[in-house]
Amino acid sequence: MRDRKRTEFSRLREQAGLTLDESATYLEVSPRTAYRYEDGTSRVPRLALKTLGDAADRRLQDRDPGKADFRFIDLFAGIGGLRLGFESIGGRCVFTSEWDPYSQQTYLLNFPDNHRINGDVREFSKNPELVPEHDVLLAGFPCQPFSLAGVSKKNSLGRPHGFLCDTQGTLFFDTAQIIAHHRPAAFVLENVKNLESHDQGRTFATIMNVLQNELKYHVQYRVINSEPWVPQKRERVFIVGFREPTQFDFKTLKLPLAKSGPKLGTILQPHDEVDPKYTLTPRLWEYLQGYKAKHQAKGNGFGFSLFGPDDVARTLSARYYKDGSEVLIDQPGRRPRRLTPLECARLMGFDRGDRRFRIEVSDTQAYRQFGNAVVVPVVEFVADAMKVHIKAALSASEAYPMSSGPVFTVTRPNTSTAEIHA
Repeated sequence: MRDRKRTEFSRLREQAGLTLDESATYLEVSPRTAYRYEDGTSRVPRLALKTLGDAADRRLQDRDPGKADFRFIDLFAGIGGLRLGFESIGGRCVFTSEWDPYSQQTYLLNFPDNHRINGDVREFSKNPELVPEHDVLLAGFPCQPFSLAGVSKKNSLGRPHGFLCDTQGTLFFDTAQIIAHHRPAAFVLENVKNLESHDQGRTFATIMNVLQNELKYHVQYRVINSEPWVPQKRERVFIVGFREPTQFDFKTLKLPLAKSGPKLGTILQPHDEVDPKYTLTPRLWEYLQGYKAKHQAKGNGFGFSLFGPDDVARTLSARYYKDGSEVLIDQPGRRPRRLTPLECARLMGFDRGDRRFRIEVSDTQAYRQFGNAVVVPVVEFVADAMKVHIKAALSASEAYPMSSGPVFTVTRPNTSTAEIHA
């Protein structure tokens, strides 16, 4: 993938929300010319840059950022699920960090921004002053070290997991260092349900100790199933922290009833709109049936799951691109099929009601992105419950501005203490 910082053309094109092919059509040039503009091998006419710049300005103005009620940052942003939830209550994103270039591509296509997407968050935890001031911090820090699938895989390979996983497990502490430096009024962290029980609860206890005792935040958490909002059983833990005491009470927050939630038929495309390529090949279908039969004979439940329009699906995972076995759609009289990327966008609540979500990456990348994402209506529900408390916290901050404050420490297991000044 091209270096997205390389040219002014690519920056303006992304802010305008255009793919390369769309930009070629918009500027009335050939796709080949647009590609040369993108990689810097051809000089871009001034008029072309101005045209793209005007399109980017219009797109930014449509979102009316001047009316934002609060500022937030989006760490481990993925394709922007947490962002959508907090934009829905009047927030404005002022900083984004996401290391995966394909997720960046989808994010840029769907969010007009006046800031670039930054990569590895660790570069900013080392220098947290590079992160702009913000009122709310959002972070869906990587879940693979804590998920059941992630732990099983790492155990089978003899690899460490959780906080012992240097490349992912410790990223919580990079988040904590940014919280310690900026002291936002509130934060929301999201992860898999298994985070609670990982390593017999010690991982979660360490996280809560950092947030409550080291950073002095008022912290609550709750596991929420997405079934009341989308036709998918997907449980995630949400950790909410406020810098000052509030009346927010996560445990008593009343959730909609799961039984009243939608069924798969509400998100499935009509049969004649589904490309035949999503139907399983005879060989793959034969393999999946044999695999399931083998495990059923051993008395366990491994294998594919078949669903119809009146059902609620299992959890969509990032491995869905491999064979689609966790959510196969029944096609009576034919072999079953995978969900399409558009159906995945609907299943995760990205494409919903009047909201359209653009997907220009390959199917493989789309499945990975949606499998790693949050369910947007769940985040919208949490954000809406927090809205009045965020507003109150910001009003209190204006009335009583924070002083220079004490030094807050974030302790990594088996490492030295990192001191960060508030």
